[in-house]
Amino acid sequence: MKYAFTLIFIFLTAGLFAQQAPAGRGLIQFSGIITDVDSNFVVPYVTITNKSNKEQRYGANYKGYFSFVAHPGDTLVYNAIGYTDKTITIPLTIKEVKYTAMVKMKSEIVYLPAVRIYPWATVEEFTKDFLALKIADDDMEIARKNLSGRSINGKIQNLPRDAGEISNINFRMDQDRELNRNLVQGNPLLNPFAWGKLMQQIFNGDKSRQNAN
Repeated sequence: MKYAFTLIFIFLTAGLFAQQAPAGRGLIQFSGIITDVDSNFVVPYVTITNKSNKEQRYGANYKGYFSFVAHPGDTLVYNAIGYTDKTITIPLTIKEVKYTAMVKMKSEIVYLPAVRIYPWATVEEFTKDFLALKIADDDMEIARKNLSGRSINGKIQNLPRDAGEISNINFRMDQDRELNRNLVQGNPLLNPFAWGKLMQQIFNGDKSRQNAN
């Protein structure tokens, strides 16, 4: 008798649950990849909210892949920063225990109002800075300054000699040595005319001293 009441209770409970569960609401493994609708690039770290199952939330990984257990007919909301929310509903006509979907989200474009920044608080400050503004030299003025005598003299004093200038100097020195190779300078001590001139200068010096006395 005890076992009969237990079996009757089990049958009644199973029938009650069978009446409460709608047709086609079995559990399925819902998987998919989330991509951008314009570029087909994956959208990472998207939050998925199951509106039909007590606002239960899931998350996609950095490759846009997600997989969780759901029911056919559940309404899911996909949201991510920079994208418009996407709402999809799992079809009720699913025959298998697995369902795969490609979810495409559209990027959200936000137009911000233009902002103008004025660095001067008053018109007087702007006028003062404008009058004190130093305009940069143009190409003609820069060339004129670089070719002025002062600029060239300064460069002559400071710039080192280049290889071409050193080579020309060495060439001229070699040429001068070749031209003066046969010119022999005489020793003034061996020149009799130099000795005579020296003696004449000595005699003239003695005569000037005698005349002075």
